[in-house]
Formats: sequence, structure tokens, C-alpha cells
Amino acid sequence: MDDTELYREQILRHAGPVVTGRFLGYRASYTREVKVGQPLLIAVFVTATIAQLLGTLLVALLRTGGTGGARRKFKELKKGPEYLVTPVRLRDDLGQTYEVEMHGQLPQSALHRGDLVQVRTVLQKDPDLPAKLQQVLNLETLQPYTPRIPTMWSHLGPGLLIQAVLGLSVATVVAAAWIA
Repeated sequence: MDDTELYREQILRHAGPVVTGRFLGYRASYTREVKVGQPLLIAVFVTATIAQLLGTLLVALLRTGGTGGARRKFKELKKGPEYLVTPVRLRDDLGQTYEVEMHGQLPQSALHRGDLVQVRTVLQKDPDLPAKLQQVLNLETLQPYTPRIPTMWSHLGPGLLIQAVLGLSVATVVAAAWIA
């Protein structure tokens, strides 16, 4: 066995805010969960429940037979949405290999092996993780790409958020009437 088999290629992490190099390819992807803030989630859930209860009461009074739409449980909302994490490898002009994490997805036609790219990164809270890719500029096509991930607001959905706003309005009116 010779020395080249003993040493693996060193992969650099936490590269500066901008890395320019050749796109080597994607590594195996996996999912990670978006953190959901408990206090804000509880406030949205409680105010949406107020609106749902009022809607159920109104439907019962009108006797139209419906009991309102099915809604996700608090435990399901607390879990948070998952997003795709894909390690991306680049090689600069000096032959050094860099690995950054891409959260979300890019179009398949965005990057091809060997494309010259410029990647803007940001460090993650966990120092053991590679830098997170914020934007990639394909210098071959001069096309910028930004991967998108789900947010807490997209996870909760517009229906629950509208119910929360209505519930907050009702709770505010009831509280103001109670105080007055």
C-alpha cells in the first residue's frame, strides 16, 4: 500500500463568505427539521382555536350541519416542516476542495459538473456543520440561484393564520368589553 491510499483528500469547511471554484457535485441529501418557536406557535394556535370555536358555534346556531374543517393538532404543528439538506463540493484554482450545505433545492439545470461558480455562504449556529450556501452564481451562464426552504409561516398555512387573526380580534374585543 502506498502513501496516497493512506491520506484522504482534505475537505475544507467554513470557507470565507464567498468561494469561487468548479462545481464538483452534490453529495447524498438528507432532511432536517425547521425549528418552530413555541411561544409564537402557542399564541397562533390559541387565537385560531378561538376563531374555530366561534365558527363551530355559529354553524351550530344556524344548524347547517357542518362542524368546521379538520385542523392539524398542536403536536403536528410543533414538529415543524422538513427541508432538504444537500452537501455541495467545490474545488478552487489551488486545488482545495470545499464543502458547503445547501438548504432547499435548485433547478436541475442550475449547475453541471465542472461549471465555474461563485458561492456566497454564511456560518451556521452549530460550528460542526459546514457553512450554509445562501446564493450561487453560475459564472458560465451568469445566472444567480437562491435555494428556498419552508418557513414557519408556510408550515402553519394561510387558513390557520387567518383563523388566528380573527381569534385575536375577537379576544381583543371581548377583553376591551370586559375592562370597560
